[in-house]
Amino acid sequence: MMHRTKPLRTLASSLTAIVLAASLHSETVQSDICVFGATSGGIAAAVQASRMGHSVVIVEQGFHIGGLTTGGLGATDIGNKAAIGGVSREFYHRIALHYASDRAWVFETRAEYFAKKRSGQVAASNLDAADATMWTFEPRVASTVFNEMLAEARVPVYLRHPLQKISRRGRAIAEIVTTPGTVFRARVFIDASYEGDLMAAAGVPYHVGREANATYGETLNGIRAETPKHQFLVPVDPYIKPGDPKSGLLPFIQPGDGGLPGQGDRRVQAYNYRLCFTTNAANRLPLVPPPNYRESDYELLARYLEALVAAGKRPTLDQLWNPIWMPNHKTDINNNGAFSTDFIGMNWDYPNASLTDRERIARQHENYIRGFLHFLATNPRVPQNIRAEMQQWGPCKDEFVETGGWPSQLYVREARRMISDYVMTEHNCRYNRTAEDSVGLAAYNMDSHNCQRIVKNGRVENEGDVQVPPMKPYPISYRAIVPKARHCENLLVPVCLSASHIAYGSIRMEPVFMVLGQSAATAAALAIEANTTVQQVSITALQNRLRADRQILEWQAH
Repeated sequence: MMHRTKPLRTLASSLTAIVLAASLHSETVQSDICVFGATSGGIAAAVQASRMGHSVVIVEQGFHIGGLTTGGLGATDIGNKAAIGGVSREFYHRIALHYASDRAWVFETRAEYFAKKRSGQVAASNLDAADATMWTFEPRVASTVFNEMLAEARVPVYLRHPLQKISRRGRAIAEIVTTPGTVFRARVFIDASYEGDLMAAAGVPYHVGREANATYGETLNGIRAETPKHQFLVPVDPYIKPGDPKSGLLPFIQPGDGGLPGQGDRRVQAYNYRLCFTTNAANRLPLVPPPNYRESDYELLARYLEALVAAGKRPTLDQLWNPIWMPNHKTDINNNGAFSTDFIGMNWDYPNASLTDRERIARQHENYIRGFLHFLATNPRVPQNIRAEMQQWGPCKDEFVETGGWPSQLYVREARRMISDYVMTEHNCRYNRTAEDSVGLAAYNMDSHNCQRIVKNGRVENEGDVQVPPMKPYPISYRAIVPKARHCENLLVPVCLSASHIAYGSIRMEPVFMVLGQSAATAAALAIEANTTVQQVSITALQNRLRADRQILEWQAH
């Protein structure tokens, strides 16, 4: 029998404490603040708004709350975790409280897990301190923590409410209407979605893809001249008939030469799913291939493995994916290497796509990854050591029960990015420019996954990966989370914020989205109380309130 810690209720019971309005009848919902998107940033925003005494609702187009934080990304990326405060840090503290109890450990003991110290996230966790934090966790535990926070704050959450249209009143959003016909009216709106659909519907300018280096005077944006990491280590022929360009390209290779280095394009860094898998047979589901699986789709992978063997490089499974261990013998598995779980080049249309097309693209990503893993486990062209190890893995029985063990959230690493009065760029990351109106800190690498897979000099190459650390945690401008006043005066955008591609790659971490969600909600509350626009909120008053709520706005060496 599985045990739970006493302070945390099961997901089902905690859901009863909040309003889950997925009904198909129409109604009008009035609140001070309407949060669009039940991501981690949206939840932090709603909790903060409620704590400041304002009525707030969350409107979510899908069925899932918590975004990637509850969707498989349990290995928290941030860089320097001392840069995280406020509601965001409270979440990781609550995670620590859960795992401090022996009853939280079902398939291994706490001592066994921490003795392994298998990642930096594990090593950063500390369950014994008064302000303990835990940075690795199971998806179901994250879901329970978020649901309890929403229940305590008495935040109604409206699931399966796709955005249909908005109505404006001058420069402000008056109301939004969702597909069931429900009308949501509020004084201030917060778009906390990964895609920025409300921002786009409000007519706020945005960018998709990579800007040219020349646009903001950067060096790491745009098409890359060289991509040394997550690259093919040996030459691999890209053509269906080896050596014959006229025979066409193998699957998962894009046509063209990739473009000129430094230029901008519409290509979006690759998405994947963060996989919560296990090798524990007692909690393991079978690894099922996708419908219409074709081993020929993975010819490029087969050739790559054969080329590695021929070159005397013994390939191993950990070169093809990156499992980071979570509690109870579970994982957060990410992309690794030249051919892995990233579905390179297959997401470029996603940011501006309809919900139907996004669902199709998400399913394509799922099928690709399922096929990739099935190929590794079964195909005779895969080295026996990899096949044998892959056969020991499968999805966890007790995670993502509604979706058959498969993660409920596609990893939308980047979609739309707002263009506002202040654009966060590489210069902020390098401390060549510092935002004085800070509403939180970012600390991760300037990071981009590959954007395309092309043919270069007759061999397959990935293009777009960047991994360059910032100097130290750096401030994020308030102006980067509000549109220009002429575009919308009562909207805040803490997730699809105003940032260049390469700066967004550093900012786009779940703890930072929670930080910015809290800061956005604080600004929304202050705008309501002062009867002003979000652009005219007093930065001094905003920063004073954020500091009082334990948000970290400036970096001091720890």
